[in-house]
Amino acid sequence: MRLLETREGQFYYQDKPFRIVSGAMHYFRTVPEYWRDRLLKLKACGFNTVETYVAWNLHEPKPGAFCFEGLADLERFIRTAGELGLFVIVRPSPYICAEWEFGGLPAWLLADSDMRLRCFHKPFLDRVEAYYDVLMPKLKPLLSTNGGPVIAVQIENEYGSYGNDKRYLTFLRQAMADRGIDVLLFTSDGPTDAMLQGGTLPGVLATVNFGSRAGEAFAKLREYQADGPVMCMEFWNGWFDHWGEHHHTRGAADAVGVLEDMLSDNGSVNFYMFHGGTNFGFYNGANCPAPNRYQPTITSYDYDVLLSEAGDPTDKFYAVREVLSRYADVPDIRLPEPSRKQAYGRVRMTGQANLFSNFDGLSKTIESVCPEPMEKLGQNYGFIWYETHIAGPRPAHELNIQDVADRALIFVDGRYVGVIERWSPEAKVSFEVPKEGVKLGILVENMGRINYGSYMKDRKGITEGVRFGYQFLFDWTIRTLPLEHLSDLKFEGLCPQETPCFYKAELQIEQPADTFLYLDGWTKGVVWINGFNLGRYWNIGPQKSLYVPAPLLRPGGNEIVIFELHGAESAEVVFKAEPDLGDTTPRQS
Repeated sequence: MRLLETREGQFYYQDKPFRIVSGAMHYFRTVPEYWRDRLLKLKACGFNTVETYVAWNLHEPKPGAFCFEGLADLERFIRTAGELGLFVIVRPSPYICAEWEFGGLPAWLLADSDMRLRCFHKPFLDRVEAYYDVLMPKLKPLLSTNGGPVIAVQIENEYGSYGNDKRYLTFLRQAMADRGIDVLLFTSDGPTDAMLQGGTLPGVLATVNFGSRAGEAFAKLREYQADGPVMCMEFWNGWFDHWGEHHHTRGAADAVGVLEDMLSDNGSVNFYMFHGGTNFGFYNGANCPAPNRYQPTITSYDYDVLLSEAGDPTDKFYAVREVLSRYADVPDIRLPEPSRKQAYGRVRMTGQANLFSNFDGLSKTIESVCPEPMEKLGQNYGFIWYETHIAGPRPAHELNIQDVADRALIFVDGRYVGVIERWSPEAKVSFEVPKEGVKLGILVENMGRINYGSYMKDRKGITEGVRFGYQFLFDWTIRTLPLEHLSDLKFEGLCPQETPCFYKAELQIEQPADTFLYLDGWTKGVVWINGFNLGRYWNIGPQKSLYVPAPLLRPGGNEIVIFELHGAESAEVVFKAEPDLGDTTPRQS
């Protein structure tokens, strides 16, 4: 039996002292065709372990409907790591944070108005158990105790930053044990008294997460775990970006200095991240440190770490490898060649489909007294349309949405009149109503559910009600717009855009290569390549290009579909050979 154990203040593997040098790579943020390339680079850098979260919302998109294929093929990812001689640390749901939509929790949990998250609440635990009944049997054969590469599994993630329900943590530990998870179990939390008190369990290895001041963090961990090994389960050697901010970077010298401190203290480490990847589709998360400070995460999860979003080694990669070589033998592995990059040039849009004219091909109408949130209507992601009639005449009044999540475009008789955003409560939309009345339409975009902190119960759409002046509006027609299938769109010729529109074009290529899509002059929207949702773009930055991995392309024609909310200066895009993640500001340790 191959077992990772803790004794004498350090890790042992097969009865030999062992230091974990791990890097985080999320299978769901990298196309499967590139998993082996990224993992081989991790090993070539001197790492012996790869760590990954497991995103519940990816694997159970609807209650009882499970997916473990394509980007969600967790077993293939773990087996690939094992084939390369890497150990694996698995950090399964329920909750993962990860700047991922709803911290990995399925949106459909919020259809229950009484749902309580991340605590000993039976309806929540029933759903966790049903998920574990499917997930854990997939992990069990891959455990090191069964000859596989998985040496450790996390119980919950940074729970001390959220709550203190030890009964809940104990339940999760037992649920894993009951399903055959017999490798080392651990928790990970920030290095503070409150976090370690709330997030740890007796008899379970505690680890800490930090980006600097390693000595202080390990000292605090030793206060709670005097006889255990010290490990940084998340060493933040880079950082992520929100829309409207600068692109965060961290210098290699700063990062490796902290690494040296950990290694010299006999510590183990997991780099968060080693390879960040991409928030494809609608899976980006958001932060919300205060009620009106909602901060959605951008599409790129480059994270400024050892491998770029396109998988290329950075200066940080070589600096880390040099430090690791002084503490252990770095394998003599030839790095794979960088992926081929191609500038395919400018592509002109050839067709346009107005959203309002294509409603019937995208959704069915739902009649409702009140404007219900997405989750109540069985919708997880995308957009939602609310429509009602206001009788007239009436003087100008302010339109109030209680509460909007997250960004609402307001239309009166099909004419755009303004936007209401949850992070800009000072913005106002007012209009008059003539004698014949008006049709009020509200298109709400889900910009990503909050993945961390106090406001995680983040229902989307309109969650309370709509008032025109003092008067609540009732009798609504609603259309859910998850935009999962676009094949029924009816495209026509190009014309000036006055309402949200889909555009299409064809990219002709001879050989697929990695490329970067630039939407200069466009405003805000979503892009699909050959039916695959690349993610969001927004001209407020910082991100200026979208990464297009070569496996998403094919020789010959490639369909591009863009859903633009506001309008483009010119209906064309450009494919370049290099990315632009925006202006940078160094993140200090």
